[in-house]
Amino acid sequence: MPKVKTRKAVSKRFRVTKNGKVVRSSSKKRHLLTCKSRKKKRDLRQPKNAAASDAKNIKQMLPYA
Repeated sequence: MPKVKTRKAVSKRFRVTKNGKVVRSSSKKRHLLTCKSRKKKRDLRQPKNAAASDAKNIKQMLPYA
């Protein structure tokens, strides 16, 4: 059976935990940071769980994760 190719764009944006949850990084932290509070910027550093409706599709694109 041949290997299944991984979607490289997806592998750079998401990772799968040991329990099978899909983790993503926060958005809105690239620019325009002067108007955001310290607390907001600190919260944006933390990884977030991807939506359950998207997780199924993401796992298909990451066959060996």
